[in-house]
Amino acid sequence: MDNEQPHQELVKCVVVGDTAVGKTRLICARACNKHVSLSQLLTTHVPTVWAIDQYRIYKDVLERSWEVVDGVNVSLRLWDTFGDHEKDRRFAYGRSDVVLLCFSITNPVSLRNCKVMWYPEIRKFCPQTPVLLVGCKNDLRYMYRDETYLSYFRDRSPFVRPTRKSDLVMPDQARAVAKELGVHYYETSVLTYHGVNEVFENAIRAALMARRQQRFWMTNLKKVQRPMLQAPFLPPKPLPPDVYVAASTFAENMQQLWLQQAYTDVVFVAGSMGFSAHRFVLAAASPTFHKLLTMDLSCDMGARSSSESSMVSTFGEATMGDFNDDTEYLIRQTDNYFKPSRVWDQLKRRSSCQVLTTDSSKRLGVTRELNHPAFQAIRIEQVQQCEGLDNTRGGRPNSSVQTVITLSKLVTPQAMQQCLQFLYTGSIDTRFCELQEIRQAAEFLDLPELFSFVRNIQAHEEFMNTDLKQQYRKAVRLRLQDLCLGQGLFSDIVFQLDDGSYAAHRPMLMARCDMMKAMFSGDFRESNAKVILFPGVKEDTFHKLLIYLYTDDVPPITPARCLDLLELGNRLCLPRLVNLVEKRVVEELTRLSSAEGSDVVEHCLRLLEPCKLHNADQLADWCMNHLCTNYNKLCKMSPKLLRSLHPENQDYLSEHRWPPVWYLKDYDYYQKCCMEREKEEKPSLKRSRHHSGCLFFTGKSRRETGDGAVNRTLLGSATV
Repeated sequence: MDNEQPHQELVKCVVVGDTAVGKTRLICARACNKHVSLSQLLTTHVPTVWAIDQYRIYKDVLERSWEVVDGVNVSLRLWDTFGDHEKDRRFAYGRSDVVLLCFSITNPVSLRNCKVMWYPEIRKFCPQTPVLLVGCKNDLRYMYRDETYLSYFRDRSPFVRPTRKSDLVMPDQARAVAKELGVHYYETSVLTYHGVNEVFENAIRAALMARRQQRFWMTNLKKVQRPMLQAPFLPPKPLPPDVYVAASTFAENMQQLWLQQAYTDVVFVAGSMGFSAHRFVLAAASPTFHKLLTMDLSCDMGARSSSESSMVSTFGEATMGDFNDDTEYLIRQTDNYFKPSRVWDQLKRRSSCQVLTTDSSKRLGVTRELNHPAFQAIRIEQVQQCEGLDNTRGGRPNSSVQTVITLSKLVTPQAMQQCLQFLYTGSIDTRFCELQEIRQAAEFLDLPELFSFVRNIQAHEEFMNTDLKQQYRKAVRLRLQDLCLGQGLFSDIVFQLDDGSYAAHRPMLMARCDMMKAMFSGDFRESNAKVILFPGVKEDTFHKLLIYLYTDDVPPITPARCLDLLELGNRLCLPRLVNLVEKRVVEELTRLSSAEGSDVVEHCLRLLEPCKLHNADQLADWCMNHLCTNYNKLCKMSPKLLRSLHPENQDYLSEHRWPPVWYLKDYDYYQKCCMEREKEEKPSLKRSRHHSGCLFFTGKSRRETGDGAVNRTLLGSATV
């Protein structure tokens, strides 16, 4: 195979330097176009040498050596060497055209050896050969803090440690050595491929420039330029951290609400068995139960419309009837933000409901027979001990006033148990009941979702139940927010806040929040109270908390008003709530940062330290990342807020700023060198025509200058 082509300059480039600085990797990147991953670069170093005979063996390696530089066809031949100092490299230096003197940016000793050991050796064997100083592993100057890079060292031997900041060689330090040696300086990285082609292209220029001085008659080398300046490498902009939201436990919490049955207020009697449940859950899960539980039992059904009866029962029985006089007065005096108060005012304005009883004892013992295939009767009783209940499941009612619903024989106890389980959880257990019984009960109880659920199982189309279950659970959450929060339906507890009060449901709070469960089930005063003082919390913040507890989601929230909710979520040990707020705020900050004229920096400055205080670490990390990537803007716009941060945060911002300080210094030096080179090249591009003309004849400009001088002399003489 021919190694040379006609009209082609052959350039021998010798690569030297300490062992493990990256010489062979650099040669393979250029000669073989070999790209390597980070894991490959971090493997244990094994000394190797790239064989020169690969140009003869592999055609693609030979063809890749061909290059055109400044109009000159060149074949670049790379010679690799061992990094051991005691090796004899006399043969490698022989007839070399250019030498690359390599060191590792992560090893200051290798740079010192370039000046102390390698450069004297090069000048000993190649006194006139041009030399280029090359800094390898440029990527580690910014990657030494990268989590992916650090993870490779955690499972390794303790004798292998990652690069530290003290190990790095900064550009100004390497450039000072290059200036002392009188050589050009370049940086490379085989990971990012920065400077790989550039350094060899300029090495070819240096070799051709030296060859042109020896062979001045060669016309093809006249257009060769001197080695070009290398623009500094800008580290990639750090990506904003992702915000992870803890997995939802809403389904499990509803399962516990069904199994534990704390503070139940309704009992279903099916045959000789009874099942306890919560009215607010049943009303939100089924319109049929909502209509049943909100009907007026104190008068004839024909006396009032269904809507009026529903409103009377909703507020009178659920929220007012079980409270003492202080609680009732508090509810009536709440402001417009308290939803049940508006219902109370609306009821007082109705002519048919001028008198609304609030004493639960007056309604005890009221029974109403029902003309329904599934329900026989409904009554309100004072239950001290309920015999015949399913005590093995913890079905003992905890509330003294119970709504007792007697079921017909068309609904079996086993089927009713599965129906209640579906209303709470959206799933059933087919091991304890026949599917046909559940389907029949769902049909009589008017539960279309459960009916479709069972029908899909019978038709062997269970895959359709996945979407059905999700849609049902979503609908239940929306109705919980609308009925239980928006209307205060069947609420049994009131929280007195700083600027108002809000009603809620004790069982739901216990199922969704461990702090609430401990408060209501322990030996605390709040376990038996109807009104609970909650100082330090505003109504708007508490409303967002209840939306999360009832729907497992948070409403839109602005960065300026998120700290109160973060503080409350952290106080109540609700990590998912904190995560959801973090995600919403990050989405809003991202939207604002993309819009023109918005000032996200000040938001981040105000959120940074309070977020750390309330364990909103993900939001704090996002704010810190945004401040680091906008450090220059931060210093110009908000210097006072920056100085108000904790010294540790100020040091972190200064250390992790982007672009880093070393890049800014290197870029300023690069611009200065570019301007100096432009000044050097400008005079050579201009020709002065003031002295043009033949040896024996004066040019036009010179004659005009001479005539003008004579005229000025004559005028001066005349004046004198």
